Amino acid sequence: MAHRSSTINVMINAARKAGRGLIRDFNEVEHLQVSLKGPADFVSNADLKAEKTLIEELHKSRPDYGFLVEERGLIKGKSDEFRWIIDPLDGTLNYLHSIPHFAISIGLEREGKIIAAGIYDPVKDEFFWAEKGKGAYLDDRRLRVSARKKMLESVFATGIPCANRATGHGHHLKEQAELMPQVAGIRRFGSAALDLAYVAAGRYEGFWERGLEKWDIAAGLLLVREAGGLVTDFESSNTMLETGDIVAASAEIHTPFIRALRNVGPLT
Repeated sequence: MAHRSSTINVMINAARKAGRGLIRDFNEVEHLQVSLKGPADFVSNADLKAEKTLIEELHKSRPDYGFLVEERGLIKGKSDEFRWIIDPLDGTLNYLHSIPHFAISIGLEREGKIIAAGIYDPVKDEFFWAEKGKGAYLDDRRLRVSARKKMLESVFATGIPCANRATGHGHHLKEQAELMPQVAGIRRFGSAALDLAYVAAGRYEGFWERGLEKWDIAAGLLLVREAGGLVTDFESSNTMLETGDIVAASAEIHTPFIRALRNVGPLT
């Protein structure tokens, strides 16, 4: 059985408590009071309640840590060394359309480096977690990225730019057109956190998207790395948390994958 540190146990307990609330509300999703804050970017009561639960539970166990959260932004803690980076509901659009594919994402940052990660899918009751230097796990099972070596045998996930993105649609279509003849399939499931967790678990060979927020990817990038994968931006650099641009894959697939994306040229 995998040894879970006290930090991981704190994350699991907080995620499961928030997840129970999300499931209760999901079962009555048509009755949710939803406020519109922008095209394809909705905030539900469930999202806000989950965020409140996560902050309360994590603060109870680690009272000095700060937070970076989707709705409230930056919450300063007594310690500048540690902060939680949280997305209480990644896959909000799925949730509001009664599509059972969404997650809670929690990353722990220490002086700018992600050192612990948890992504919880409350529908499937799957908890993906990792600590820096200690590997990645799904519940108690050690995770490894896919061993497939050929692009033609590989499945990739992506995110399609939403209506509130001024640019990127045409470029994204060119990327898909470039990749489609080279791969087994491309999927778009609507949760970047779970996409990254699935790369770590070997369910996908790779994932790419642009313009994501820190809370979308903080936990996932550590999971992929601890499962033996590579995570970079589109220039093979390490700016993902700053730019929100991410390419994640197994080590074998990352090079041909990123080469294919670069063939399309830079986003203009």
